[in-house]
Amino acid sequence: MSDQTPTILCIGSVLWDVIGRATRPMQRGWDMPGRIERLPGGVALNIAMTLARFGLHPALLSAVGTDPQGDELIAACKGHGLLTDYIYRSPDLPTDIYMAVEAANGLIAAIADAHSLEAAGARILTPLQDGRLGSADTPFAGLVALDGNLTAELLRQIAASPLFAAADLRVAPASPGKAERLTALLAHPRATLYLNKIEAGLICLTEFADAAAAAQAFLDRGAHRVLITDGGNDAVLGSAAGLIRRTPPKVMVTRVTGAGDTFMAAHIAAELRGETAEPALEAALASAAQYVSGEAPA
Repeated sequence: MSDQTPTILCIGSVLWDVIGRATRPMQRGWDMPGRIERLPGGVALNIAMTLARFGLHPALLSAVGTDPQGDELIAACKGHGLLTDYIYRSPDLPTDIYMAVEAANGLIAAIADAHSLEAAGARILTPLQDGRLGSADTPFAGLVALDGNLTAELLRQIAASPLFAAADLRVAPASPGKAERLTALLAHPRATLYLNKIEAGLICLTEFADAAAAAQAFLDRGAHRVLITDGGNDAVLGSAAGLIRRTPPKVMVTRVTGAGDTFMAAHIAAELRGETAEPALEAALASAAQYVSGEAPA
């Protein structure tokens, strides 16, 4: 494989994460001591960085500004071994940013400013149609990790596009607030959906008792394959073969931003290693547990 040949495409948000963390529980309006970090982030980038740690060679399709923050972010991506040649860069769009506050009792609040990604729209998909990665006649036939920071309209276009007709689609929402954007991809015949129980409930407009009930509801609605997580409770893989449940390892949670992306990337990597359904799910849960405990790199 050439250094310029991607193992997988990661399509979606590539931005700066600004995360404030307190070691004690917090409530709304509290002012607490803690640490503030700026890290490369975004769903697509988090997935790509984790895949790279598993020895894969991901390429990013996203929008990043030509401002100094964008140049610094591109350099950081390259430092993680990611292929950035296909990123859409425009002097008219600033580099996106995500800001969150976390505490011992979980995520307190977050704001995602992904307006440049949304404004770029279908332009980020140009390499899939101009021959660099594929075209309508010869679509990309590999793995594609797709995140819900894309607009609902662009996700609808992707669901029906010949550019993705041969791809193995792996789909994740950017956040519970954007989960409903994935409705267009719900019944895609080549899509695997990665959701937590809350996101699943928002898409189905109901409240599920557990991950198994959520997974079954998605299969009943025509989903090809779905993985539902529920914090420290059982995670469930649902497919035509039925439901597989596994319990995550018990760990002390020190961070939450990026945990779902780590789970998804670890599951993809396990399947690329040839692991079957049960071991792949167990490997993904172990990697996510290691991440939230603070033992794995951010």
